[in-house]
Amino acid sequence: MDFSSKQQARNRVWDILEEQMLARAPLPPHNRIPNFKDSRQAAERLFDHAPWRDARRIKVNPDSPQRHVRELALQRGIQVYVPTPRLTGSFHLLDPANIAPAEYASAARRQTMHQFSTSVPLAEMPQLDAIVTGCVAVTTTGKRCGKGAGYSDLEFAILIELGHTPVPVATTVHDAQLVGDFPCAGFDLPLSLICTPSRSIGVQRLTAEAAGASGIDWARLDEADLRTMPILLELRELQRLRGEGKHPR
Repeated sequence: MDFSSKQQARNRVWDILEEQMLARAPLPPHNRIPNFKDSRQAAERLFDHAPWRDARRIKVNPDSPQRHVRELALQRGIQVYVPTPRLTGSFHLLDPANIAPAEYASAARRQTMHQFSTSVPLAEMPQLDAIVTGCVAVTTTGKRCGKGAGYSDLEFAILIELGHTPVPVATTVHDAQLVGDFPCAGFDLPLSLICTPSRSIGVQRLTAEAAGASGIDWARLDEADLRTMPILLELRELQRLRGEGKHPR
């Protein structure tokens, strides 16, 4: 089914997940990145594919449906960088070298990961090998929409502002989250890989095509955004220091 807006696609997917009892806690699935039945199978499928299979460092969103992605990454010896929800703080590192294997499951849970993670200043963020993002609805052509706040797009743009090379972006979703089409804006983050519990969908498109490759459109942000997302203030200060030649990176 095609939709004339992202919000229509979101509402339909949320309703289907609830009506068909495909959603998992936290409930209801509406107004969030929805957790879904068999999310572990989708996560396992993800690591059948490069570069996630061979990665040393990946960024994974903090939402419940990607909990198994974080846990499986730790089991594979991959460092996992997790943005603070709503970008109210820095990125956090889950380093399997510093976490007992018996604690990987707890470290991967949003509610308890803070007990095992360390905060990483933007100036110390390393180049990543791949990204996993949460979605509400996706298309087989690589379009995605989150819950509407645009955090994944901003996170990608922050990395570009830091000088990082764009890397492939994947998501894990339920098959019911696949829709026909919906409109996208120029700054929307495209997907390279979609993994569901039943299949993998590779998207033949260059990561450099992501509009986030041009960095943050500061004109779209106001002072209220900067106050609620202080990581953006950290980025702006870092850029100022670099511009004055006062920072080594």
